[in-house]
Amino acid sequence: MKIAIGSDHAGFGYKEKIRQYLAGKGHEVKDFGTYSDASCDYPTFIRPVAQAVARGEFERGIVLGGSGNGEAIVANRVRGVRCSLCWDLRSARLARQHNNANVLSLGQRMMAIEEALEIVDLWLTTPFEGGRHQQRIDLIDT
Repeated sequence: MKIAIGSDHAGFGYKEKIRQYLAGKGHEVKDFGTYSDASCDYPTFIRPVAQAVARGEFERGIVLGGSGNGEAIVANRVRGVRCSLCWDLRSARLARQHNNANVLSLGQRMMAIEEALEIVDLWLTTPFEGGRHQQRIDLIDT
């Protein structure tokens, strides 16, 4: 799978670990930055991830910050992006099953790295159920 990833300084540590983890599993991953834990403005790195997913250059995107809230807000401002902030496995599963989320937002300060990796795995492998949910998704994207 082709995956775009980006973070601010508060999500940099997990971004690096998730990027390496995904590459090790055979995914093609493009890092949109940031490239250090020096303080930065998160939209600078999050918006390009969302735009690349919306253009269809990547199948999915992952954005990270301290809580993941701001990153989800920025990503969701891009037409065609359905970004879900997930702090546990249940929210990750439902984001894919019911909302067909194509961008995942995670908060480094909200969970251990092991939990973040579990969420990423589940989110990447859970299919969208379609059906009655598809009509709602189509309304959002038009």
